[in-house]
Amino acid sequence: MSETPETERNLCPDCLAGPDPANTRIGVGLPIEIWHAPDCPQFTIMQINWEAGSRQIKEQDAWAKGVFPAAHEALKQAAAAMPPGTAAQPFIDALTELVQAQADTTGFVVLHQWASILDRHFPPQLPDTDHTTE
Repeated sequence: MSETPETERNLCPDCLAGPDPANTRIGVGLPIEIWHAPDCPQFTIMQINWEAGSRQIKEQDAWAKGVFPAAHEALKQAAAAMPPGTAAQPFIDALTELVQAQADTTGFVVLHQWASILDRHFPPQLPDTDHTTE
């Protein structure tokens, strides 16, 4: 008995292609695959959608890189204008620090950074085992 599951092959409803060196294999999810012939309309549509999605992501990224510095500066100015000691202060400080962390990276702020920043501004409430408060 093999430890690797048997691959389920689904036929493309348009081209009915199967494994062949001329065809393209698309993994739909392990262990499912669909093969497409080079002239398959469904595969052509998939390629067009992939390219359009890639273009859209690049456009969104360029837009965000252009807008982010001004938005970040506006946030810093708004945070500095807030009177200290308000109930919103931990939220303001956490948001400001999170946005600064994003500004300092070229990718995403990773989860452990989020957790560290939020833990600093919103420390967990530990149980009062000595019952000193009500």
